[in-house]
Amino acid sequence: MSSEIELFSDGDGVAIFGDPKEVERFLSGAGVASKELTLGRSVGTALKSGSGAAQAGSQIAAHSGRWVQLTEESAKALKLGNAMKGSSTGVSRAVATTSKGKITKILEFTKPGSVGSMLTNPAVLAGAAGIMAQLAMEQTMEEITQYLAVIDEKVDDILRAQKDAALAEMVGVGMILDDAMIKRQHVGSVSATTWSNLHGAAQKIATTQAYALRRLDALAEKMEKKRDIAELAKVTQEASETVNEWLAVLARCFQMQDGLAVLELDRVLDSDPHDLDRHREAIQIGRRRRRDLIATSTQCLLERIDAAAGVANTKVLLHPIKANAIVHSANKVGGGVSEFNSKLGIGQSRAEIEPKPWREAVGDAKNTVVNTAGAGASATARFGAGTYAHAKVAGDELTQRIRARLPQRQAPLDTEAEPESDDR
Repeated sequence: MSSEIELFSDGDGVAIFGDPKEVERFLSGAGVASKELTLGRSVGTALKSGSGAAQAGSQIAAHSGRWVQLTEESAKALKLGNAMKGSSTGVSRAVATTSKGKITKILEFTKPGSVGSMLTNPAVLAGAAGIMAQLAMEQTMEEITQYLAVIDEKVDDILRAQKDAALAEMVGVGMILDDAMIKRQHVGSVSATTWSNLHGAAQKIATTQAYALRRLDALAEKMEKKRDIAELAKVTQEASETVNEWLAVLARCFQMQDGLAVLELDRVLDSDPHDLDRHREAIQIGRRRRRDLIATSTQCLLERIDAAAGVANTKVLLHPIKANAIVHSANKVGGGVSEFNSKLGIGQSRAEIEPKPWREAVGDAKNTVVNTAGAGASATARFGAGTYAHAKVAGDELTQRIRARLPQRQAPLDTEAEPESDDR
């Protein structure tokens, strides 16, 4: 027997609603991880002042689903294709016909109410989209927490070690924000008091992010300016020691900004639920903008560090130790940046650079010498032959000019004159 499940996407994730057994079978068959998504409070608040509140109430209570982070891999596993790219508002809805846990057909809705689904109610859609945006950001926050643990860096210690007052203030902001997230988890909402404690937090986080980005940009500029192999080795070593620290600061900034956005959506839901969808879209636009800004800096850093490794591989013959150290530092920085980018959803790829073996450099040098010597010998031979021919022509011309300038000798007589007689 076939059944229908409903899919709803905001570009960052996809929510799946329907018969719980059918949804579970579908997700198990696709092999993707999911989280529970309950519409209760969010959608109920969105509908509380609407005319359809009573009618939708029973539907809301009965509809809870699963949420899947939407990535290239998960979209492929779910066989969604382009069906979930969505409408101009950034939201897409679809009904999928399934059979034995597999999708047999996907239909995208053309307008709310066209299929009579609970999810086509605009207020319900706004509430569900808000929850999904929060889930997507919470997922990223969890991944950043794991990332910070893996690189074994304590961000608070890094921040405290800085002399800049803005960085030191961020430690306190982080503590207040973490406390607010715990209260939200236990209470289910964000009170006015909790929210007021975070006044000015966004500016302090943004200041710290800008500072960290400037530090990374400064490292990239230093590498670009260095051409001496010793100086290049020094600056790449500095980068390998400090880049991960500043990436950790950026990761913590991004995590805290997501946390603020999650709390902000809760506040909007309580104060002005009809504005929830537009507020969610604005938050997502700002989030993408911050991510693009970070991506620009990390891409520039990768280009500079790889260029330094390329220069080092041309200096292996005379500076084998320093050259290999530069390539090693470049790969260390590149690996750290790639790991960081993956946690923030930045699609940048980098292939590890192989250090050039010294023996290979020797072989290349020999080949260069042989080729240069061969070219020199040919040039010498061509020069010698050409010079001889040119000298011969020039000599002939000179001889002719000299002869033309000398006085003409008198022509000899046909008979010799007799010598004078002594008898005379």
